[in-house]
Amino acid sequence: MTQYLPIIQSIIAVLLIVLILLQQRGAGGLGGAFGGGGGFYGTMRGVQKKIFYATIILGTLFIFIAISHLIF
Repeated sequence: MTQYLPIIQSIIAVLLIVLILLQQRGAGGLGGAFGGGGGFYGTMRGVQKKIFYATIILGTLFIFIAISHLIF
């Protein structure tokens, strides 16, 4: 199992990067990275809310896998 931890952690890291870039609050998401602009600051609904919660879950998983990799 310990041989798969770095692979799983790398996959989660890439997914975290993608999810963070997809979030539109503040910097404008991927549009902000590629020159788009003009955002609307409202409440999170629909897909934005799911992306937000997925980011929290993947971040927590990333931390737990990093700690378990240090222990085992």
